[in-house]
Amino acid sequence: MNRVSERLASIAPSATLAVDAKAKALKAAGENVIGFGAGEPDFPTPAHIVEAAVEACRDPKNHRYTPAGGLPELKEAIAAKTLRDSGFQCDPGQIVVTNGGKHAVFSAFAALCDPGDEVLLPAPYWTTYPEAITLADGVPVVIETTDENGFKVTVDQLDAAKTDRTKVLLFVSPDNPSGAIYDPDEVRAIGEWAVANDVWVVTDEIYEHLVYGDHEFASMPTLVPELANTCVILNGVAKTYAMTGWRVGWLIGPADVAKACTNFQSHATSNVANVAQRAALAAVAGPLDDVVMMREAFTRRGTKMHQMLNEIDGVTCIEPQGAFYCFPNLTGLLGRDIAGSTASSTLELADLVLDKAKVAFVPGEAFGAPGYGRFSFALGDDDMIEGIRRIADLVR
Repeated sequence: MNRVSERLASIAPSATLAVDAKAKALKAAGENVIGFGAGEPDFPTPAHIVEAAVEACRDPKNHRYTPAGGLPELKEAIAAKTLRDSGFQCDPGQIVVTNGGKHAVFSAFAALCDPGDEVLLPAPYWTTYPEAITLADGVPVVIETTDENGFKVTVDQLDAAKTDRTKVLLFVSPDNPSGAIYDPDEVRAIGEWAVANDVWVVTDEIYEHLVYGDHEFASMPTLVPELANTCVILNGVAKTYAMTGWRVGWLIGPADVAKACTNFQSHATSNVANVAQRAALAAVAGPLDDVVMMREAFTRRGTKMHQMLNEIDGVTCIEPQGAFYCFPNLTGLLGRDIAGSTASSTLELADLVLDKAKVAFVPGEAFGAPGYGRFSFALGDDDMIEGIRRIADLVR
């Protein structure tokens, strides 16, 4: 008899958190490590949000259980924020406040997947998605994209991958890890395909405000209203408001899906911490001034990182359009002599770069895209420039 269930033993650890942990361990040991691994803003949570949490701590009503699906006033504010930011109108009863965006991902697939149901999963994908699908007894069906097509899946690819077991399409724009954004016409075409083929869509919109240049965020159920009854929206405060540690996310779906997720959460976690919910309320109901400041910094850093990566012989990189990642093609570095060593994969390359240059990045294998690497530019300008310079010097 297994000591640990096969279900949990089969889960791969989060590659992004593993890289970040390794970098932090080396730093703790006295090494001067620069980490491009973690996907979190390096800015503090805006002051007005922190103050709301401080006040919430003092209020005894926040010391007690509250509704499992979220504070009513927070759900109302999320509904208003969603209409403001994406043009999608929903009822607070369609919203479930979760313990971070990851919890929303797991709850969505738990609600939608029966054993054997297939989920179309364009790659590169965030490392958690296939684990959440598999834990829900779903089957991830990976659809490869590359830098040559801008890391965007096409309707033709969806047609080719669909079977009679296809239940859900996972759609992410702006994308983690590639930084790609689908333009409104592309979003509309995919949404119309989903409706025509009776396929649910789980759309992750957590990077909605982190969009650069002339690119724009487009919400699929807004562009394709007939999709609303077979669509689940995932979002949260982590990226937009620099609140990764506060652990507040949400999902928006049809009433029956929201009810199922609320029932699930009532047994799994009960309510999200009330102080964090009060902070999230201040975030989503408040101004976006701090978001504008952060986006300006990310725009500057993304432009600089993109330039520096493309100056390295053997590296090519598309310009980041959203989120805060560059996702360069590193295949030109494989098999080369690098400080007396060689790497045959980006997994090996990441270890080599960390060992020789003390720079941490997440290899593409973690995202279903061998040959690439994810570099977060959510870190200080000086560290970012120094980190890319170290890699350039190492592989010269």
